[in-house]
Amino acid sequence: MSKRTSGGGPHQGEPHGESLSSKLNWLRAGVLGANDGIVSTAGLVVGVAGATADRTAILTAGVAGLVAGSFSMAGGEYVSVSTQRDTEDAMVRLEKRELAEMPEQELAELTDIYRDKGLSPELAARVAAELTEKDALRAHAEAELGIDPDDLVNPWHAAFASFFSFAIGALLPLIAIILPPTSARVWTCGVAVVIALALTGYTSAWLGQARRWRAVLRNVGMGAITMVVTYLVGLVFGVSVS
Repeated sequence: MSKRTSGGGPHQGEPHGESLSSKLNWLRAGVLGANDGIVSTAGLVVGVAGATADRTAILTAGVAGLVAGSFSMAGGEYVSVSTQRDTEDAMVRLEKRELAEMPEQELAELTDIYRDKGLSPELAARVAAELTEKDALRAHAEAELGIDPDDLVNPWHAAFASFFSFAIGALLPLIAIILPPTSARVWTCGVAVVIALALTGYTSAWLGQARRWRAVLRNVGMGAITMVVTYLVGLVFGVSVS
């Protein structure tokens, strides 16, 4: 029997660490979803604004992009996390069957995992035995697979989080380009988007413990390029149509 061990599994003595990590992952996913909503909707409405000054056309395109993007993000996240959930379910079921059919081998394997982490053979054997006696499935799933069998990923949570984070992010460029007068629309939207992308870039880098300003510049740069390109495309199509 051969299984991939996970050195990144949660430690038994730190139950709050896993919860905090999970919360940070959700928060980071929410920030990235909002970031996608900002960039894609800004590119869409700025492109339409380059082609026409009609407020209704810009609003219609923006709302359509917000709705379509939100459902697309939610659907993609649901499918992705459902696949992960199915994989986790299968791994937990396999672990449960192995514990029932070959408990001695599983205990030896768990002992080896803790010994590989630096415990002495005697202490590793004692830890493995005590954890197995308390909750064998949880002990093996967490140490071998990095999975909490009672806290598997939820595809519906992921879908709703992606839907709302994208929609919230998309609202900013939509409002910023609809409210100002025609002459100030694109510039107002551009400034609002740059500020928002700077905040989301900084926040995502902070959550991921990456370099903040590099992430901010990268985020703002890609958003600015998107708006410039789509605006020029809008200008070209606006001229050709007229």
